[in-house]
Amino acid sequence: MKLRRVLLAGWCLILAGLSGCGGDKNSSTPVPAIFGTLDDGRSAMLYTLRNKNELETIITNFGGRVVSMHVPDRKGMLDDIVLGYDSLQQYETDRSYFGALVGRYGNRIGKAMFTLDGSVVTLAANDGANHLHGGLKGFDKVLWTVDEAASVPGRSLALTYQSPDGEEGYPGTISVRVVYTLNEENELVIEYDAQSDKPTVVNLTHHSYFNLAGVGVRDVLDHELMIAADRFTPVDEGLIPTGELRSVEGTPMDFSLPARIGARIGLEDEQIRFGGGYDHNWVLNGGSDSLRVVASLFEPTTGRMMEVLTTEPGLQFYSGNFLDGTTRGKSGRQYHFRTGLCLETQHFPDSPNKSHFPSTVLRPGERYHTTTAYRFTVR
Repeated sequence: MKLRRVLLAGWCLILAGLSGCGGDKNSSTPVPAIFGTLDDGRSAMLYTLRNKNELETIITNFGGRVVSMHVPDRKGMLDDIVLGYDSLQQYETDRSYFGALVGRYGNRIGKAMFTLDGSVVTLAANDGANHLHGGLKGFDKVLWTVDEAASVPGRSLALTYQSPDGEEGYPGTISVRVVYTLNEENELVIEYDAQSDKPTVVNLTHHSYFNLAGVGVRDVLDHELMIAADRFTPVDEGLIPTGELRSVEGTPMDFSLPARIGARIGLEDEQIRFGGGYDHNWVLNGGSDSLRVVASLFEPTTGRMMEVLTTEPGLQFYSGNFLDGTTRGKSGRQYHFRTGLCLETQHFPDSPNKSHFPSTVLRPGERYHTTTAYRFTVR
């Protein structure tokens, strides 16, 4: 374990170009390190969270992105389990949302428009005719401010951003706070808060690509997935929900019991064909205000297991269908087809255009607040 910690520290030095990423010789508390310089001259930083069990998460305030997450396997060996890059410049041009904090609206809005209180709101069409993950410059591409007073070095990181009225077409100035906490229960907890001065829509999520076998080791098809959902929202060819809440029973979407991701991903099925695999929203069982386990992911060769807990009503499972080997990530590794997967807690895609979906409208005087946690164990 000590040898692996040395290797991790060495990776951190390479990544940051500074000796402070993992903490100095006089302190066990990690200190921030410069990740790189943006085109406008501002510095993006790296912040390390670490618990007593040696789990470690490194986050940059550029896009609120999780850059790495080192988790032990059943033998106690640590490996990085999230896809990403070595440099800030790669994240600046990233189009896959690796590790990103996504907003104002995670997922898709059909035809890049919706009506709110009788007024038509037009957004950027950055996914064919549709709007995806906040637009041309969403929250994944902004430099967040670190609230040092609300952060605990080495334990939690509080990020804030004020999105101005009209940014990417959205009405209202919204003040957003996101807090990452790595606790002693081996959970990375993400708390989202937002308030607005005008009626608007908000749907924040996290977009790490997980591979519990380790970054670049193999595809994710042998991972076993459970999603606590009896229904999902089928989509059209543009991946916009049709509005139906369809039963998963008898379909490739049934993960109510743990199943290999690769077991049914190649079946002849319209929804699989539209998504190029899995790229759908599941309607989670249970109340949307309670933090509960909604999914689990198990990798049999390492024994790593990840549970997803959330207060959200929906979960997007994306099986890395657009990864094609052309993207080179950490240490120059090629990210091949389905070498990472996303489990994005959320309200439903296209909710602003579907009145029977859980509402994503945020009005003045109201508070948007959701919580998601990723819990790591072995078996």
